[in-house]
Amino acid sequence: MDLKEIFKIMVEKNASDAFIKGNDHVRIRTYTEVSLPIGRGYNNEEMSELIAGITSDREKEELRTKKSCELAIYYEDRWRFRVAIFYEKNNLVIILRKIDLKSISFNELNLPSKLLEQLCVERRGLVLITGMAGSGKSTTIAAMLEFINANFGKHILTIEEPIEFTFEEKKSIINQRDLGKDVFTYNDALRQSVIHSPDVIYISNIRDRDTCYAALSAAETGILVVSTVHSFNAVSTVERIVNFFPADERQFILTQLSLLLKGTFSLRLLPRIDAAGLIPAYEAMTLSPTISALIRENDLDKLPKCISESDIFYMKSFNQCLWELVQAKKISTQTALTYSDEKKELLLLMDRIKYIN
Repeated sequence: MDLKEIFKIMVEKNASDAFIKGNDHVRIRTYTEVSLPIGRGYNNEEMSELIAGITSDREKEELRTKKSCELAIYYEDRWRFRVAIFYEKNNLVIILRKIDLKSISFNELNLPSKLLEQLCVERRGLVLITGMAGSGKSTTIAAMLEFINANFGKHILTIEEPIEFTFEEKKSIINQRDLGKDVFTYNDALRQSVIHSPDVIYISNIRDRDTCYAALSAAETGILVVSTVHSFNAVSTVERIVNFFPADERQFILTQLSLLLKGTFSLRLLPRIDAAGLIPAYEAMTLSPTISALIRENDLDKLPKCISESDIFYMKSFNQCLWELVQAKKISTQTALTYSDEKKELLLLMDRIKYIN
């Protein structure tokens, strides 16, 4: 079984991931669950030959020196597969993540269009899409960039590791830079962007102080910066950004965020009951005057209450979103309770007799 056969199986079975281990079977993930083996795997020699056939000289060197590398492969017109290669117990492993290049509108993805459109029309500032791995962050950002591309004459600059979604230019100009191929570091790319005249910059991940500082600096100069953070809600997002910095710089960063953080959008993908597949639940925080003051004063424990009471600014708590999905019969009550961080609060939103089994 070659890679194209695995791609075909993933498309047919609507699998999000495939796991290929040397001297083991091939397995796929469908709707959060990893399947039983779908076919014979590869021995170590076959794995080496397979990897040699899909990697560039640079990627081969990276795999040799760092013991891991990432790349992307197109399949037919609609699909792109992100490929992660690494060693495990001295054996090679390949993990494939499927990316749908076509279904990236807000409505198709069951995302809140009014909120995300509002964030897309911001002329400057920082927008953070957050969540754990596989929660839909990259797809959400692709939908945002496509909305800007289709509706506004902007220069969109992306800095990615590796490039995932690709776009057909419409009203906007789009330049996508692949980290390691087109530019060596996020910081280099952000410093260079000053003379590239971007209106929108997408950074695939903020994970250290220097990248965060460069992103805030770009946002301050009048650019809309969109990025991802591995955090699970608005409070943990602000805390993660602030904790990139030493103690004596944190008040300055809080002040910057109180002015520049236009919104956080935190995602989780949940199993649905009305159809096969997953549906997003989210928490949304936007920069209202109250939110700005709470961030500036480092009064972060009051953010959740403010979010739940600020629907006029398109804000919504996870529990409010979960409750709406239960009422719409999209997810089960048990799923809502399983994924809620504040189960007691969620129970208060629910009619205990009617909805709790």
